[in-house]
Order: sequence, then C-alpha cells, then structure tokens
Amino acid sequence: MKLPRSLKAAVLAAGCLTLVPLWVAANPAQEPIAKILDQKPFAKEHIALQITDADPARQQLVLNVARNLLKHFGPDQLDLEVVGFGPGLQLLLRDNPLAPQVEALAADGVRFSACQNSMKALAKTLGHEPELNPAARTTPAGIVRLYELSRAGYFIDRP
Repeated sequence: MKLPRSLKAAVLAAGCLTLVPLWVAANPAQEPIAKILDQKPFAKEHIALQITDADPARQQLVLNVARNLLKHFGPDQLDLEVVGFGPGLQLLLRDNPLAPQVEALAADGVRFSACQNSMKALAKTLGHEPELNPAARTTPAGIVRLYELSRAGYFIDRP
C-alpha cells in the first residue's frame, strides 16, 4: 500500500523527534530535519541543491535554479535548501559578490547550509576564520547534510 507523502512526512517526523534532543546537542547551529519539515508542513516539494564549485558562473546557476524553483512552485509549496561545501563554500561567504542574491533567496524561505569541515580547511588556507553570510547556517559536513535530506525524501540536484 502506497502512503501519501504527507503521511510519510508525519511518520518520518514522529520517528525523528525521538532523536532530536541528541542531534541538537551535537549540532546546535543546524536545525534538525524534523523541525524543518514542521516549518513548511504544506510544502509539496522538498529539494536540496548542492554547490561544490568555486566558479562564479556555477554559483550563479545554483541561485538561478533556486529562484526558478521558487517561481514555479511558490514559496509555500517548496521546501528548498542549498548546501555548500568544498570550493562551493565560497558562495556562502559574506564577501561573495553574489551575497545579496543569497540573502534575497533566504528572505523568500530558501535555507543555506555551509559545511564546517570546509570552513575549517578554508581557515587553515586563509590563516583566519572565514566570515559566513548571515543567511547561511553551518552543518558539520555538507555531504552528510545532503544524505540526511535525501533520507528525509528530498530530491537532490547538482546544477
């Protein structure tokens, strides 16, 4: 018997709620998946976009795709997260020329997750901690975040 997506989300959320206290204690900066699903209970589409490229054209493409998804589905029907790691972390830095677009999308409900592992590696290269865009939150590992989102039923794409 095939369950409706909303029932699957409710079952998943209920199962995840037992793990929320442990997850939050280990990762206070990133919201748990169950809480995210609660924030947009009427969203029919759950999508995550991966950015792992430092090329400004690729970063712009990811933002364009996010904007097009918002336009197509509408902000109430779409639960969208952009996950940046490796060289793609640069998109989520405060001094990135695309920062105003990131902030505008965040104001429309798009979440941005920055990999802490990539932040640490970049800090070693720069000799100081990079400054993150205020619209972005950290996650321990970008690839793990995508895996968690995938397990929660999100469609994952790398434009």
